[in-house]
This record gives sequence, C-alpha cells and structure tokens, in this order.
Amino acid sequence: MQYGVMSATALVGASLAMQVGMAASMKGHAGSPLAAALVNFAVGTVFLFIAVALGRGSLAGLAQVGAAPWWAWCAGILGAFYITTSAAFGPVLGGATFLALIVAGQMVAALALDHYGLMGFPGRPLDAMRAAGALLVIAGMFLLARS
Repeated sequence: MQYGVMSATALVGASLAMQVGMAASMKGHAGSPLAAALVNFAVGTVFLFIAVALGRGSLAGLAQVGAAPWWAWCAGILGAFYITTSAAFGPVLGGATFLALIVAGQMVAALALDHYGLMGFPGRPLDAMRAAGALLVIAGMFLLARS
C-alpha cells in the first residue's frame, strides 16, 4: 500500500469539505454560484501560475499540452461545474450530505472508467469486492442524506 500517497489524498479530500463552505460564502458576496466559481478559478489560476513558474522546468512542459486528447481539455469545465454546484447546493444540502452525494457519483463513474480503462486509467475489472465497496459508499450516502 502507498500510505503516503493515500494520506495526502485523504487530506485533499478533507479540504474539499472546506472548499464547499468557502465557495458558499463567496456566493453570498459575489452574488451567484457562477460568479463565486469565477473568483475561485481566478485565485486558483494565479496560485497555479506562481507554482508552475517556480517549479523546475514546469513552464517548458506546457509546450506539450497541444498533444493532449480533446477530452483532457474539458477537466476545467468539470471543475467549474463542481465549484458552481458546491456554491449553489452545499448550503442547501449541508456539507456532509453534499460531499456524500459527490463521492457516490464519483464512485459509480470511477468504477466504469476503471472497468473499461477509459480516460487514461488502466483497466481494472469490476469484481465483487469493488462492487461491495461502492455499494457501502452509496449506502453511507443514503444514511447521511436522510436527515
């Protein structure tokens, strides 16, 4: 097991809970979920530009992005959907229910992507253990959403 990578990923997951609250608060100041998402992406873009500029050879690597498949360019659109949805629906559903629904949707999509080896994921066939794990996540989502 890759405990360091798994721990870092869990910490990023924890930050998503904070991001939902931050985006919802920004919505109150920006006037709409889309405007809040725009502010989010503007701040993120500045941060990433600085991080890439300070990284070793990172700017030079950008010359290769033209070779990326068309669907790789859509990641930013999906990110915008997530931020806009978190600003709009996070406060309505509550943080735990919102993120449980997000994780349940991610789980179903990820199982399909893994099973068929789509979008750069290596093929990992759906088996009984993976299906059971996904069902437990979905069951947990229903338990959180019922209140």
